[in-house]
Amino acid sequence: MAEKDPDSDVELTPNDETEGLSPELFGYVGIEAVLDQMRRKAMKTAFEFNIMVVGQSGLGKSTLVNTLFKSRVSRKSCIPNYEEKIFKTVELQTISHIIEEKGVKLKLTVIDTPGFGDQINNENCWDPIVKYIQEQYEKYLREEAVINRKRRIPDSRVHCCIYFVPPTGHWLRPLDIEFMKRLYKIVNIVPVIAKADTLTLEERKDFKNRIRQGLKANGISVYPQKEFDEDAEDRMLNDKIRENIPFAVVGTDKEHQVNGKRILGRKTKWGIIEVENIAHCEFSYLRDLLIRSHLQDLKDVTHFVHYETYRVNRLNENNSMSLNLRHLTSLNGAMGKEEPESNL
Repeated sequence: MAEKDPDSDVELTPNDETEGLSPELFGYVGIEAVLDQMRRKAMKTAFEFNIMVVGQSGLGKSTLVNTLFKSRVSRKSCIPNYEEKIFKTVELQTISHIIEEKGVKLKLTVIDTPGFGDQINNENCWDPIVKYIQEQYEKYLREEAVINRKRRIPDSRVHCCIYFVPPTGHWLRPLDIEFMKRLYKIVNIVPVIAKADTLTLEERKDFKNRIRQGLKANGISVYPQKEFDEDAEDRMLNDKIRENIPFAVVGTDKEHQVNGKRILGRKTKWGIIEVENIAHCEFSYLRDLLIRSHLQDLKDVTHFVHYETYRVNRLNENNSMSLNLRHLTSLNGAMGKEEPESNL
């Protein structure tokens, strides 16, 4: 139906082909400036990213974290004259740093798990880790539930757990399977083959295939999960990542001179293993996943999937407790009314 322009006598007839679509802009409005506004606001405060590293002692967890962020952020490098110790039980340690690059600040928290898998009897050695992850969800939930909430709730939730698989070249150990079966539903797990330079290329390929078979056989879904792909573009990118998981990585914080360039690498009798060279190891794939392409997605999946699942379960528990309490109260009230009648 034609409409009349209130400021003129001209009738406006809607076009069936364009009706309901955004109107054509006849000049610059400045909508794109919203991105600059968001960027300036975000840069005023540091981004938060919490990463947990899990694996036996001696697999290079601290070294790999240092290599990822090209900073000395591990517990080993923060304690003078530190000597690696094997703890009797899993004792979680957290260290936070502010890393700045080109004006962008990142508050990085590393949660280390010394003692995991180091004992002869490793039964239930994952319990302290599960407890820690759930405690951080509970802490965030309590902050959300208060009447006067903070404008920005501090986020100590674990956004990613890097699980270090020993380079045995065989199959996943029962310990590896049991750990990931218990944690993949509450945290984003990224498995890596530690010290991959100890395997030949053929051994590495076979080992990666066996690990993928073990994960599939046990119903373990590691990050990035297929069910969380938002569109075809994400699916294509994530399919390439899933093809390379678990990443075969080598970590080092030492630089060497190669063809006039300084590179991160490990020096051996046969040459230098270049950490950032994809022909030598898959460290670059891991770094790109954690930092350059999926850091925000890791945080989003943590918040909207893992934390949301925890929140719903806790609210259901509280509702059940409230219903039971009201039921008991009503029963006690009914019994109280019946007692005088029984005495007559």
